[in-house]
Amino acid sequence: MRLVFAGTPSFAARILDALLSTDHQVVCVYTQPDRPAGRGRKLHESEVKRLARDSGIPVHQPESLKSDAERARLADVGAELMVVAAYGLLLPQTILDTPASGCINVHASLLPRWRGAAPIQRAIIAGDRETGVSIMQMDAGLDTGDILKVASCAIGDEDTAGALEQKLAGLGAVTLIETLADLEKDGLRPVPQNDADATYAPRIKKHEARLDWNLDAHALARRVRAFNPWPIAFTQFRGGAADARLRIWAAAAIDEKSTGAKPGTVLGAGPEGIRVAAGAGALMLERIQVPGSRAMSSAEFLNAREIRPGTRFGAG
Repeated sequence: MRLVFAGTPSFAARILDALLSTDHQVVCVYTQPDRPAGRGRKLHESEVKRLARDSGIPVHQPESLKSDAERARLADVGAELMVVAAYGLLLPQTILDTPASGCINVHASLLPRWRGAAPIQRAIIAGDRETGVSIMQMDAGLDTGDILKVASCAIGDEDTAGALEQKLAGLGAVTLIETLADLEKDGLRPVPQNDADATYAPRIKKHEARLDWNLDAHALARRVRAFNPWPIAFTQFRGGAADARLRIWAAAAIDEKSTGAKPGTVLGAGPEGIRVAAGAGALMLERIQVPGSRAMSSAEFLNAREIRPGTRFGAG
């Protein structure tokens, strides 16, 4: 099949790489425009762009797909199908209708659960034990199209968003290739989603990563995993300018009886970590980072700084 691929982050690059190993012909790649990133705010290319360029595939980076010119550009490519994975731009109906067989999407959840931009993080935050990928025939709604194929996987107790994304990218690549083979044989019958079962996964915002110590320890631990590798969970530390924010890269929930300490209070600190009271139970901080320093184990941190029981984390 002649395919157009649209995607941007590493999740999408993993799927594009799998497509390039098949007999399908990827004739053009769409990806987000280069964006400023890092301390120097230099323009950063998406992983999909780098892979496409290295593979000799033309790359197109429009700011929007709403114009007639963009529809005409896509039509000129003559693709049978557009494959979309974490692209990040809205596809208007004119674009959806342009490829002969329309557009299909590789979505990182078991639809209709977690429609939207951040299904991996929202599934971890909610404490879901299972997720997966859905290959969907796209329509004008937000991840509302008919389902062509699904595949599921467990969410491990220690899975970060980054680790789970890699699992789902591999699963998505395999499931997409199976879907394309079935489509060529006309062996798929789309199944409508049940809108009554839908949940939504809005884009993650940086402020969400501030830990609310009134939550129970398990909810806090899930947030630490969900916000790794971005934006990284954090809490206010001592309130001074130098130590205004403590980033928490890894933590574990402890089911211990209430000590009467206010949430956010340090209960103890040692080689195993820094134990902090939560709304219920305690959170063991295992890997942390202060401004101007690298991420380190709590033991390394404590070698250079003293944190006494009774120290408070969080606003105020």
